[in-house]
Formats: sequence, structure tokens, C-alpha cells
Amino acid sequence: MAKHIVTFDIVREPVAVSTGTLLTEAAREAGLDIAQPCGGQGRCGRCAVQVTDGRVRQRSALRLSAEDVANGYVLACQAVVEGDVSIHVPPQETLERRLTTDRVVADIQIPSGYDPAVDQTLRRVWLTLPPPSMDNQTDDWNRLQTAVYQQTGVESLSISLPLLRQMGSVLREGGWRVTAVFASQPPGGSQTSGRLVALLPGHVPEDEPLWGIAADIGTTTVSVWLVDLFSGRVAQQAAEYNRQIRRGEDVISRIIYASKHGPAEMQALVLQTINGLVDRVCRRQKAAKESVLKATIAGNSAMIHLLLGVPAESIRLSPFVTAVNHIPLLTAAEMGLDIHPEAVVDCLPGVAGYVGADITAGVLSSGLDDSEQVSLFLDIGTNGEMVLGCSDWLVTCACSAGPAFEGAGVRRGMRATRGAIEEVWINGDTLEPTIRVIGDAPAKGFCGSGLISLLAEMFLTSVIDKAGHFNSTRPTDRIRQGEHGWEYVVVWGDEGHENGRHANGSPPHDIAITHVDVDNLLRAKAAIYAGFSVLADSVGVPLEMVERALIGGAFGKYINVEKAVEIGLLPDMPWEQFRFLGNTAVLGAYQALLSQKARERIADIASRMTYIELSADNSFYDAFTSALFLPHTELSRFPSVAVARLNHQSVQVED
Repeated sequence: MAKHIVTFDIVREPVAVSTGTLLTEAAREAGLDIAQPCGGQGRCGRCAVQVTDGRVRQRSALRLSAEDVANGYVLACQAVVEGDVSIHVPPQETLERRLTTDRVVADIQIPSGYDPAVDQTLRRVWLTLPPPSMDNQTDDWNRLQTAVYQQTGVESLSISLPLLRQMGSVLREGGWRVTAVFASQPPGGSQTSGRLVALLPGHVPEDEPLWGIAADIGTTTVSVWLVDLFSGRVAQQAAEYNRQIRRGEDVISRIIYASKHGPAEMQALVLQTINGLVDRVCRRQKAAKESVLKATIAGNSAMIHLLLGVPAESIRLSPFVTAVNHIPLLTAAEMGLDIHPEAVVDCLPGVAGYVGADITAGVLSSGLDDSEQVSLFLDIGTNGEMVLGCSDWLVTCACSAGPAFEGAGVRRGMRATRGAIEEVWINGDTLEPTIRVIGDAPAKGFCGSGLISLLAEMFLTSVIDKAGHFNSTRPTDRIRQGEHGWEYVVVWGDEGHENGRHANGSPPHDIAITHVDVDNLLRAKAAIYAGFSVLADSVGVPLEMVERALIGGAFGKYINVEKAVEIGLLPDMPWEQFRFLGNTAVLGAYQALLSQKARERIADIASRMTYIELSADNSFYDAFTSALFLPHTELSRFPSVAVARLNHQSVQVED
């Protein structure tokens, strides 16, 4: 097959590739990583590069304007090499928003009554063994087992081959005085059996911490907490964007990418993220990574599958079945975690393809399963997972909201990074917008919270009607016909840019929301509202009877609840009934890390949940159709919104 030279302007050396090679693949051979937030499906338009010399064949130009195409821009994931070509790679979007893990370490409460001797699955004991002699030629392993039994009552102790190879030298290095750490096997099981996790020469000081980590593998963000298992104290915490983002912003895109390229790359990317965070928290604490002997991990079903390198294709295909919901205990060496190789790794149980361990852990930490109050738990992202129930019953479902609320699927959408518009206010008289931008930088586009705010403001000021149609009769040049139909311009292209140019010299685009964007947002919010409506109907509980709305994940941290209610995304409830809990998944993983009972409770939550598959529920389509309006076809469901809109219109009339 013919070879062609591809030259990237930001890479020193060109590369030779075969005819038909995608530009993304050519870039990788050149050592350049071009982001593919949609997983290389050509849907997001954010891998656009410019052909400055030569030609490529482009399979799709979706998300590129006629002007972009005329200027030589192509989608790198859709363009194949058919000759020598030179490529300009524009500055790629960077993740600059300050990441937090929701809670200050000092504010994280150790579970009441925590007693490591009772609650913890790991035990550390100090042993003094009689040395061998001509009169006592018992083998080292039996000698160690006998000492453990005499001190702890553990009758059956297992050991791995790598640890067995080290055992003799450790016993002799310590002069037959050693510190042993073993885990009850299985967690919460018989205290008379266990697995040796670590064997250290000498007697480790009693006040020496025994370290564990709690982790949440989010689709967007990975969080890690370093925990002292004796005191229960969270010593350090860190968060970082999941490196898999560059291969797909949503789980479906990542599953598709992994099915095309194999699971190894996705597994490596998430392990790099976790191991980087483990290294960070350990360095801050001045603790050796090898001293971390236990890990508890939460994450949605797809993230857990990709972490383990288990094919996840079945999750996205009907009937949407996982390979496994309850993962057996693993060791860090088996998984590739950069902690003690024998460390116990517990991936928490999920329920179904789209209700994973992040939800079971979230229900635990929210206390929903232990409360008499009927509560609605929501974790909203690309997929909206929700649980309705109380201590007596739990029902759950998941709906595909699409990536609109995460900034994708919208023409000027973006992640919540520097330059993203996160809040919008529109003057009801002039229809002029006021915006707040992350990082106080020139606006580049809209993140999810900004889109919710903008949609609500456009509805209240009658820029759009309840069906999302633009009101072209309003006296403003911000409502106009664009390339994709009617749109509302929030930021003119020359606003906030020196000499009306971007830093890279290219002319900036107007930042507008289009009719297509509004339709995507309406579908996303309708899916969420229809989901919990169907849940409520399935158990005969009117939404008015829900006493609390518990919102987990990053979604609730940044949105304006009033605006979310005004568009019909959240139920119309008194504000005091909403509780924004932050990262409930990592908090649940932390509780399970410390307590056998908490871990057993998560398994019980998973087994108690009745899962409703919305695609097989005939009522979901009707509920979804009714919710495709602002805020809903039945305005009686949103009395506060009706009053707010009436008041807004009254002010306009008086003025």
C-alpha cells in the first residue's frame, strides 16, 4: 500500500502513513494526541484541524460550517489520508477549571462509633515466632500460620505465590519478629479465615497508619481519598479529569471507541488517572504507595468494565446487559493499581447496565435507604440515574439524557472550563444578556449550567415559547436567522477579544444558541423529568408526595436550582426540600472502605432495588412527550413557574 507524508505544524518530524489512515491515527504516530470527545464518531466537531497543503478525503463534515470547510477545516476523526498533506492543529480545549472533591478534608466526618477492630476487614498483628532449630524443623509457612492462629484465632490463612516467595527472607530479616496484615475473606465473612496481604520485618509502631483509598471513577472526574484505616480519618484527597475524556465524553462514545480499538487503551487511560492521583495524595502525606493495602472503588457500570478491561459492548446494545454487576475481590497487581501489589481491591456492586456502583454507593451515603421519608435521588449527567424510595422500598431507572447538559451536542457547547459561560441573565425589556464566564476570560461557549440558565431566561422573557420556538417578532437583532435556523446571539464575535481576533489570530465566531440546540436541551430535560415521573407512577406515588430531592454528583454543585425548575428539569418543590450532596459516590466508597456493615449495606441496596428498563416501559414515551415543553404541557405541575412568568410579563406591561 502506498505511503504518504503527513506533516503536523506543531510536531517536529513528519510521519509516513498508508493510504486510508485517519488523521487521528497519523497524529498518534507522530506523538500528537488529538482529542476525540465523541469517541471518533464525528459528532462533536472538536477534533477539527486545517489542511494547509494537499488534500484528504472527508467522510463527514458534521459540525463544520460552510466557512470552515471553505477554509480547509476537516474533522480529524473523519478525514483519511490519500496523499502528502500538511496539517495545522489549532490550540485544543484545555481543562482549566479548578477541580475539587466537594468537601474539605477536615469537614469529612468519621462514621459515628467507628471501631477498626470490629468494622475493618484488615487486621494488623505483631508476631514473635520461635525460630527453627534442629529440634523444631517446622516449615516457615506453618510456623507463621500457627503464630497467627494463636494470637487471633484465624484458622485458615491463604497466601499468594509472590508473597510466599518473599516470606522466608522477611521472617529472617525481622529475626522472627514480624508484622502481618491480613484481610478477612470474604469481607464481612468468617473471622476464622483470611488472606495474608502484607508481611513486614519487625514490629511496626502501633501508631503507624494503615492506609486505604476510596475512589470514584466518574465519566468526567476521578476522585481519590487517602484514608487512615485505624482512625477513619481522610488524610488527603485529590481529583482529576478522567483521561478517557479524549476518547469520548460520554460512556457510549467510550464503549464504541473501546469496541473499535480494543479495551486496553481505555483501561490504561483510567489507570493512569487513578495512579497519578494515588501518587499525588501519597506524596502530600509522605506515605509510601506500597503502604496502601486496601482500595474501594465506585463508578458506573461502563467505567468499572473499562477499568477492568472487560468488554462493555453489551451495555449499549439491547437488552443492555452488563458482563458482571458484582465484581469478585481483586488484588492491586491484577488490576494494575500502583499500590501494594497484594492490596485488596473491592469494586462496589451495581444493579444494571446504566445503574452502577456510583448509584448504590450514593444511596448509601445519602441515607435514602435508611430513611422513612420518601426521597428522590438524582445523579444527572449524560445518563440520568435516579432512585425513588425509602427504608421500605427502592425503585431505580436510568435514561439517556444525551451530553447536552455537559456542553456537548450543542453547537457552542463546551465543558466547564475557562471561557465557558456558566450563568446568563436577560433583560426583559431590551433582551440584552448579561453573562458570567468561568475564569473571567473571554467567552468561548456554554457549559451545562450556562445552558440551563440561558434556556430558563429565554423562556421567561419570551425569546422562545413553551415549545422552544423562537419569537422572531421581538425587537432585537440578537434573534436572527442563522445557518441552522433561528438563533439568539449571547455574545457577538468581537466582544472581549483584542482587535476582534482570538489569541491565535483567527476571527472569533458569534456565540449563539440555535433552534437545534434548544431542541436538544428540551429532549435532555424531558428524558430526566420523564424518568422520575415514570418511577413515581410505577409505585403509585405522586411527585407531590416526595419529601426530599437528593442531588448527587457535580451537576448539583453548579446549577441554579430555580432555573432548573423553571425549565422543568427538576420537580417544582420548595427549595428547602432540595439537598445538593456533592460526590456521593466517593463518600459511599469511603464508608464501605471503613466498615464491613456499610459494605454489606451497599450489597443489600443493590439487591433491594427494583430496576425499571424505561425502553421497555410504554408509559415513558408519553411522559417524555409531555415533558418536551417549557416547563411541561401540564403547567399545574409547576405552579411556581407559572407565577414567575406571570410576574415577569406583568412587569413588562407596566414598563
